[in-house]
Amino acid sequence: MTSGVSATAAANRDGAAAARHLARWLALAATPTFAIMAGVTAVAGSGSADMLCSAGYASALGGMVPMYLLMSAFHAAAWLRLIAERRRAPPPE
Repeated sequence: MTSGVSATAAANRDGAAAARHLARWLALAATPTFAIMAGVTAVAGSGSADMLCSAGYASALGGMVPMYLLMSAFHAAAWLRLIAERRRAPPPE
């Protein structure tokens, strides 16, 4: 029979592994989500939110579409890591 301490440690390890797995999937979901949001915002046109975000700024990066594109680019690291892992893995037999 297992002691309470070892059962708790095993449950903590399983919970940590599940949290890491969920975090990995959330990281992979961020890039396409922000890219889709940029596309929808660009198609829908500039609205009041776009005016609020770029009010008073003369930057070329002002507005919601560039912000979503930058967020998509910053979150692309998870996809680059996945591609690198797949290239390193031996081919299935």
